[in-house]
Amino acid sequence: MVDLKCRLLFSCSKNKQPALFIIQSSHKPTYPHPCPHVLHKMNPVIQSPQNNQLKHLAKLLSASKHRREHQQTVLEGVHLLSAYLDAGNTPEQVYVPEHRAQSPEIAALLCRLPANRVHLVSHNALRKISSLADANDIMALIALPQPSPLPEQGDCVVLERIQDAGNVGAVLRSAAAAGIVHIILSDGCADAYAPKVLRAGMGAHFLLHIHERVDLTQWRSQYHDRVLVTALSEHNNFSLYDLTLQQPSAWIFGNEGSGVSPQIQNIATANVKIPMLGATESLNIAQAATVCLFEQMRQRLK
Repeated sequence: MVDLKCRLLFSCSKNKQPALFIIQSSHKPTYPHPCPHVLHKMNPVIQSPQNNQLKHLAKLLSASKHRREHQQTVLEGVHLLSAYLDAGNTPEQVYVPEHRAQSPEIAALLCRLPANRVHLVSHNALRKISSLADANDIMALIALPQPSPLPEQGDCVVLERIQDAGNVGAVLRSAAAAGIVHIILSDGCADAYAPKVLRAGMGAHFLLHIHERVDLTQWRSQYHDRVLVTALSEHNNFSLYDLTLQQPSAWIFGNEGSGVSPQIQNIATANVKIPMLGATESLNIAQAATVCLFEQMRQRLK
């Protein structure tokens, strides 16, 4: 019998007699298996950071080479795991801080996961491997998505040698919010699935097709729509607010220090500048991308 205040769960003990657990909540419906009360019986707590699973997580968190070799990465935090599940995905393994297993937000997530993929971890062991300053959050091991074909037409965002992980993640977040699906990263960009990029993306990764280490010149030879770069040039230089942005376009944003390379500027349809008042020389790359993409969206929503 289930109502908004309580749910009854049964678990078999060693003598196969049913044991009864009651979970109560004054403001939320309670959740079915896997219940935090039962997790202690299902999986032994991982106590040592030398545990092979945790050592693998630590390498994935710190080394892009390890992520590429194993085609895996790690999500840190309730928000990222929730976004991953909302996108219809299932993690390979999930690691829960032992002292937080009964918190409402984590319990709600555990109810959406296969029980045999959930492991409790001591705070000390998790603290040794986490890339977060406060190692109190859930971790999920996930497979990297299989690469999809590079877009030959349609809207996309292209990043050339964007090295700051926070900037890459912020651009991905803005692109997803503006309705972009394809993101192309040249060689020299921060790893799209590095922990800091994932955190800055706030779940945008799971809404996008991300293509990494792409030869942009080769891609351009196969792309049939307009290519816009945010770079000042003596030729084809247009104000963002003078452009008609109804047609499909690829937006290219360049390195934080040197901008879009001359080689890539030469293969663009037009160079776009963002008008600014005052003495400010330029915008942060993530801010510039947001301005351009949302101006494009604004025009199309008219």
